[in-house]
Amino acid sequence: MSLICSLSNEVPEQPVLSPVSGCIYEKRLIIKYLHEASTDPINGQPLTEEQLIDVKVTPLGKPKPPSATSIPAILKMLQDEWDGTMLHSFTLRQQLQTARQELSHVMYQHDAACRVIARLNKEVTAAREALATLKPQAGINQSIPTQFANDQPMQTSYHGTAADISQGSAAEGMTDEIIQKLQDKASVLTQLRKQRGKRVPEGLTTVDEMRNFRCSATHTALHSAGTPGILALDISPKNPSIILTGGNDRQAVVFNRDSEQVVATLKGHQKKVTHVIHHFDEEIAITGSADSSIRVWHIPSAQCLKVLKAHDTPITGLSLHPTGDYVLSSASDTLWALSDLRTGKLITKVQDTTSQKGLTCAQFHPDGIIFGVGTQESVIKIWDLKECNNVADFPGHAGGINTIAFSENGYYLATAAEDASIKLWDLRKLKNFKTITLEDRYEIRDLVFDQSGMYLGVAGTDVRVYQAKQWDLLKVFNDHTALATGIRFGSNANYLASSSMDRSLKFYEQLTQE
Repeated sequence: MSLICSLSNEVPEQPVLSPVSGCIYEKRLIIKYLHEASTDPINGQPLTEEQLIDVKVTPLGKPKPPSATSIPAILKMLQDEWDGTMLHSFTLRQQLQTARQELSHVMYQHDAACRVIARLNKEVTAAREALATLKPQAGINQSIPTQFANDQPMQTSYHGTAADISQGSAAEGMTDEIIQKLQDKASVLTQLRKQRGKRVPEGLTTVDEMRNFRCSATHTALHSAGTPGILALDISPKNPSIILTGGNDRQAVVFNRDSEQVVATLKGHQKKVTHVIHHFDEEIAITGSADSSIRVWHIPSAQCLKVLKAHDTPITGLSLHPTGDYVLSSASDTLWALSDLRTGKLITKVQDTTSQKGLTCAQFHPDGIIFGVGTQESVIKIWDLKECNNVADFPGHAGGINTIAFSENGYYLATAAEDASIKLWDLRKLKNFKTITLEDRYEIRDLVFDQSGMYLGVAGTDVRVYQAKQWDLLKVFNDHTALATGIRFGSNANYLASSSMDRSLKFYEQLTQE
């Protein structure tokens, strides 16, 4: 006998028995009824949910409806179920397509927002850099040095020809007056160097102190972030707190290390500034650029005093003569030139006929009578300035010469090339007496001796310092995140400065213990 629910007249899924009336009910239906009436629906007697008695029966499957008892009826039922499934699948596909479109729209909005944020960040950085380079305009009319008093300061941009600039295309030649001036200066410097060589300068940083140097400051806002990279570095010999840098952004910047402020921004070159020199006795800056020009600047007013147009190709080397009056330059056109800093006129220009690929660097000897140039043919050439003759060649490197540096003692020449090596040459014997081989793929961009000739600084893949004479490696600095391009020592080597393609200027010194 099957159980029938007294409320629905159907077989219950969960039958329960009412002890009040003895009737069978579907549990879910009687519970809903009790929530409203609290009485037995048959006899009206009070009844609670707790009084209901579960009836245990063997579970039976529901019989199929009469409509499903034939094959056509079953096929019709299956067709209806398939149609329902297809409609549901179509609805899901529509919802998926809508979700994809909404997600794509959101992603485009996110990308646009990121671009706007990046542009705003770039504008903010540029504004901060511009603000950092602003300086009081009160000093713009400070007096021009007397040597340039008769010359009208040139504008900071140039669009003329070489002949238009300070008669740069007409070489005056090495006159007897110039030669005598060079010789007199060399004689004085030779005597001074011999006197200095007898004793160690007072206050010079010791080897142990050099080993304890650490990075003490980093400055990254000197040059533009849009075209990052500092390519050249120099320190004022007269005031070692003044730093001069040249960058990829076509500007040179004068920076005060003590106040941590930009003193002047020198604008006028049409291409990157690859070489900078701070005059050793005056507030004058000299810059060389890939635009083939050399500019002379008055730092307090940030005005261009002279544009020296001795070359037609990018400047590859720049050096100031010890007299402070003449500038040596080399270019990728195999020519070196000597120009008058005061008049802006070209004195002489000589082509190295043995070099086919151009000159890579140039540097005066401390006495100023001879100078060295590097070539793409792996040879360093020594020239006599008075006679304009090539007096010695130093072969031995592999690859183009990157940089050269004369020691202040006047005896040593350090050279570096693309072969990841540093060679030391004795100018008295005209031979290589020491080769420092660096790691594979090590790049060297700059060499410099300190004023005493006791230390040799190297800038390239990292920044490092060697002890002269013993040529021991004293310290390696790996603080830059890109190639180091310049290195200079402060007075008595009490600090070290380096520049890099990572747009930073770093200082190293012995930090005091607190």
